[in-house]
Order: sequence, then C-alpha cells, then structure tokens
Amino acid sequence: MKPTFYVTTPIYYVNGAPHVGHAYTTIAADVMARWKRLDGYDVFFLTGTDEHGQKVEKAAADAGMPPQLFVDGISAQFQAMTARMGSSNDAFIRTTEERHKVTCSALWERVAEAGDIYLGGYEGWYAIRDEAFYGADELVDSPGGKLAPTGAPVEWVTEPSYFFRLAAWQERLLAFYEANPDFLAPSSTRNEVLSFVRGGLTDLSISRTSFTWGIPVPGDPAHVMYVWFDALTNYITALGYPAKDADLWRFWPADLHLVGKEIARFHMVFWPAFLMSAGIAPPRRVFANGWLTIEGEKMSKSVGNVIDPMALADELGLDAVRFYLMREVPFGNDGNYSRRALIGRMNTELANDLGNLAQRSLSLLAKNCDGKLPPVGPTTEDDAALRAMAAALPDALRARLDRQAIGDGIEEVWKVIRAGNSYIDKQAPWALRKTDIDRMGSVLRVLADVLRVAATVLQPVMPDSMAAMLDQLGVPPDRRLLADLATALPDGTVLPAPQGVFPRHVEATA
Repeated sequence: MKPTFYVTTPIYYVNGAPHVGHAYTTIAADVMARWKRLDGYDVFFLTGTDEHGQKVEKAAADAGMPPQLFVDGISAQFQAMTARMGSSNDAFIRTTEERHKVTCSALWERVAEAGDIYLGGYEGWYAIRDEAFYGADELVDSPGGKLAPTGAPVEWVTEPSYFFRLAAWQERLLAFYEANPDFLAPSSTRNEVLSFVRGGLTDLSISRTSFTWGIPVPGDPAHVMYVWFDALTNYITALGYPAKDADLWRFWPADLHLVGKEIARFHMVFWPAFLMSAGIAPPRRVFANGWLTIEGEKMSKSVGNVIDPMALADELGLDAVRFYLMREVPFGNDGNYSRRALIGRMNTELANDLGNLAQRSLSLLAKNCDGKLPPVGPTTEDDAALRAMAAALPDALRARLDRQAIGDGIEEVWKVIRAGNSYIDKQAPWALRKTDIDRMGSVLRVLADVLRVAATVLQPVMPDSMAAMLDQLGVPPDRRLLADLATALPDGTVLPAPQGVFPRHVEATA
C-alpha cells in the first residue's frame, strides 16, 4: 500500500479576484503534490474558497447582490485560476456547500461536548477586513482611528457570543509544539507563534449575532459561527468528517497546510486547539509563506499593480511562470515579482541552460545516431562524475522539498544542468564524430541519460514542458516516476525529431 500525503492551500477568501499571490501558493502546493506522486505516494490535494463572514455580507450588499450569488461569481474565478495554473488538485471545496455545514455543526457539537464552548458576552476590538479580534496591546493609533497589526481598521464590538476556552489550551499547545517541532514553520513564524502563546491566551469568541451570512450555531440559530471556525473546518469536510469510516479519512491528519503568514495564527493556534478538543489529531505541519511585492511595491488595486496570473501565463507560458515563481522567491520569505527577472530566468536558465543543452544533445543524436539512443560505452572519469551528480538528484530534492525549500531543490537540478553544458563543451561530440564515433555515442548517451533525470525531477515544477522533453528522450509516459530512473532505457530506443522546448522571449518595442 502506498504511503499517503495530504496537502492543502489556504482556503482563499472571496473578497476579490485572484492575483499572482494566490497563484504562487497554489503552484507551490501543486509542486508538493506532484512531487509526492512522483515519489510513489497516494496524494490528496485540496484547495477552495472561504465564503462566509461579515466582510462578504457587506461586499455583497455594496454590490447589490445576494451573498450566495456574489460568492458564486468570485469562487468561479478562483476555480478558473486554479485550472489555468495547471493545478492537479483532487478537490475544490467551497464553505457554502451543504456538506461543509454538516461538518462544521458536527465539529462544534464535539467541542461543546468536551466542555470547551460556553455562552457569554463579547466586548473587544474587531477588524472586519481580517475577520479577526485583537487585543488592545496589539493595536496602533492612527489619525483615522485604531488599526490592527495588519493595518486594518478595528471597531469596538459588544454582543452576546459563544466562546471557545482557548486559555485552557495554552500549556497543552506549548507541549504539542515541543513534541512536534516540525509543526510550526518556517522558524521566523514558529518564533512568533511561540511568543504569542507563551504571552498568554484568552478565550476566543466563536460566534456572532450582528450579521447572518454564516453557518448557524447548532441549537441557537440566532448566532452564526465565527468565520475561522467555519473556514478551518474545510480541511476535514473534504475528507468526509464526521464519517471517519469515509474512504478519504485515511489522509488525515494533513501532512502539510500551506498558508500566508497573515493567517498563521488561525492555523497554528486556533485550529490545533479546536481539533484536539474534538478528539481529532492536529495536522503534521503548517508552513507560512511570506508576502509577494510587485516590482518592490506592495500589491494594491489603488496603485494598479495587481498582476493577473492567468494573463501572465497566456502571454509568457504557464511553465515559465511556474518556474519563475518557485525559483525566484524562497518559499517562506517575503518575495518580489519582477517582469525583468521573470524574462531573465526564461532566457538565461530555461532557454540558454536547459533548452540549449537539450536541443544540442538531441539534435546531435538525430543527426549522428539515426535518431536512436546509442549504447552505454566505456565510462570515463568525466562521464562518471556527471552521472553521479544526476543520480543524486532524487535524494537531494526529496530532502529539500520535505522542508518546502522548492527553490533550493531547483538549484540542485541547475547545478547538474550547468555541469552538463560544461561537459558537452569539453567532450565536443561534434568533433568526436570525425575521430572516434563510438566515443561520440557514449558522450551523447551520457547526456541523454542526465537529461532524463533532470526532466523527470522537474516535472512537478514544469509539467507540460518536461513531458515534451521526456517525449523527445524516448521515455514512455508510464515510466516517468522517480523509481523508474533505476532502469535504463533500452539501447536503440527511437527518439522523435527534436523540437525546441524553451524559446527565447524578446520584449516588444514601442
């Protein structure tokens, strides 16, 4: 039986159209899912939209639309973005689905049965934009009033509310973090969360009565659930909870939640506490990525610098965009999108480095070896060194992707590609054709085998381009897993006519 792996994106909030920041996290989750499938895992990959809350109710009213109609339109945009980014998600969940309401009610009842929910009255600072409560010590004074740490305006809220006994979970959460050091990542976020919990937790308001666009509290429909109690629960709704005999429940606990750092607290503090209260194991790891700026500036509709990832993929090619985002921005840190850097990566690393190596090697094979894979000949020291670098790639990427260091993993591949370009220049198979045709064949076979490894491990990042390259290398579609690299392709394998995979991009001039 295959080992399981469950990865999720954040549950995207439907307060606007998807942008390149959403695409970035979706692509990262997709890379993780594809990598694990490549490595022989049974994978479940979930993404979706978070559609309840006061902010959505207000936005729908401002648009003159019923809330359901409003969220239907925006969720459809996220589904289109997910598909256009080449995402291999197994499911797309919406928090307005009936099955999700059933799951939320079941979780609420389990937590209530555990004695962790009580009815009280709430007074405190609430940010509608963040759908979050903040302590007075977290607020910043501004000319327009008090602001949350995120810059969102806050208002004083007084209303009856159900509370979750979060304060009672402080020591149990700290013990959980200590026993599971990989749960909080990266280290910068881990330190912030530990400091927050050690600073003392207060009970959490988990219902509202001032609006109605939400899931009713079981037994008290005057209250709707706090949007984060609702939203977080999506990760178990998709697996069939509360029916723990559901086929998909085998994927719980989740192996990896990918989230933005602005929602790390909800996933790293509230979510494990809710789950443990209900007798459910917490996820194994939550990884918070940073923010993406655009040409060095914060993304903003008012500035007009919001990047549409679908338009970008249409213009420059999906795999080039996927490669750039995973290569350029160290996952977990803040990063910057730059068109110049994207085109630079396309032309330097994709067209010049990988594309040129593949095109030169495949063209020489087509011209000098009758378009067939030559036999492995006597191995020289240079041959052995390059083969060893390539053979080490699966383990090297496995170690890096297990800690979500996707860019570092790509760099390991590029070390091999750069070495391959040095090798072909040094061996000069075009010259060997005149002096030692057997050695020429051996050199080209080394290059073909090394390219096969590189293209195989790069499939999660650039699935379409690497499929095309593996086609040209004569690798059958059913022999493209990591485990298949242990078996060499047969001598004489017929290779299709070579075609360039990565054309250079030239910017249009005015």
